[in-house]
Amino acid sequence: MQEIIMLKYGELSTKKANINFFLKTLKNNINKKLKDYNCNVLYDKGRMYVTNIDSNIDEIIEKLQTIFGIHELVVGYSYNELDFNKIKDIVLELVNTKAFNTFKVQTKRSNKKYPLDSMEISRSVGAHLLKNISNIKVDVHNPDLLINLEIHKDSVVVYFDTYKGIGGYPVGTLGKGLLMLSGGIDSPVAGYLAIKRGVNIHALYFESPPHTSIEAKNKVIELARKLANYNNGIVHLHVINFTNIQEEIYKKAPNDYLITLMRRCMYRISEGVLKRINGQILINGESIGQVASQTLTSMNCINKVVSTPVIRPVACFDKNEIIDIAKKIDTYEISILPFEDCCTIFVPEHPVINPSEEKCIEYEKLYDYESMVKECIFNHEIIKVEETKENKFEDLL
Repeated sequence: MQEIIMLKYGELSTKKANINFFLKTLKNNINKKLKDYNCNVLYDKGRMYVTNIDSNIDEIIEKLQTIFGIHELVVGYSYNELDFNKIKDIVLELVNTKAFNTFKVQTKRSNKKYPLDSMEISRSVGAHLLKNISNIKVDVHNPDLLINLEIHKDSVVVYFDTYKGIGGYPVGTLGKGLLMLSGGIDSPVAGYLAIKRGVNIHALYFESPPHTSIEAKNKVIELARKLANYNNGIVHLHVINFTNIQEEIYKKAPNDYLITLMRRCMYRISEGVLKRINGQILINGESIGQVASQTLTSMNCINKVVSTPVIRPVACFDKNEIIDIAKKIDTYEISILPFEDCCTIFVPEHPVINPSEEKCIEYEKLYDYESMVKECIFNHEIIKVEETKENKFEDLL
């Protein structure tokens, strides 16, 4: 007998011909996350197993619950045994360590050659428990103890405790994206949701010193650190100095078009950086109608300066839904720290909500945005942000 953690795939099980690629990636991601623990990871098309566990199993479970591609985790016991009488005694021995009044036996049988079917196994094991343990009874609807059996080709797994995974696809199975990461609530959530769909992310942050502070930059670094927890432990943060572009637009363009023109330059820079990292998509936290630059007309006008697909994971979420996810992934308290980013400075009192592309092109002739955009793409700071257990953002308060 050995204690194991068994991982269930959920959505990955639909991949059929491509499943080996997804499972190999998931295994590699798990090995990276558990590199400090002495354990082994094995898998087949039905399940993945963490074995030879000699460390704190609760810590390992906590790590596994941050890995996309895992639908459910169970802590169980694996036996290289298929003799049914011995299986019944194994279950009896295990449940004798539990305190319960009612129970239910639930069986899955991936070994279709086994002489008993799932219902027969459950009934027979249940009868064996009733015969050997006094004052217990079966409750199929709301049992105190749910006993799970899985009959595999060469072994049986018995488990009781289940833990929810975060689902999705393993990071890296769907390519690479660049997240436009501000210091707000929405963009970290957008990044998390993109990672959940298997996208490995880099992040990009626009600073505008001296108009934005070092605290604002540090805040974004800590948001990237939270995302690194889900992104195989690391996020490369590209920090763009946006001061020259922002000041030029402020000096030479009409006030009501400042945000639209600024966002168009941001998109151009983001696409340039994306190409340099060989990424496939841009990702941002735009939510339809939330601010002037996020009306459908504005988004269309801004989007036209790039040919790269732009993914907006929270586009149809309301603010409360976004906040709920931000709290779940532990970015909310960082995001609400009171340090302004370059999207919140120089904001006009009445920004245009239905901008004209023709006017944008006309106004962009007033300043040399092309050379400034190129400078930002090829000369910027890159910070390697790694996950940590510490709440370092407390230093920003």
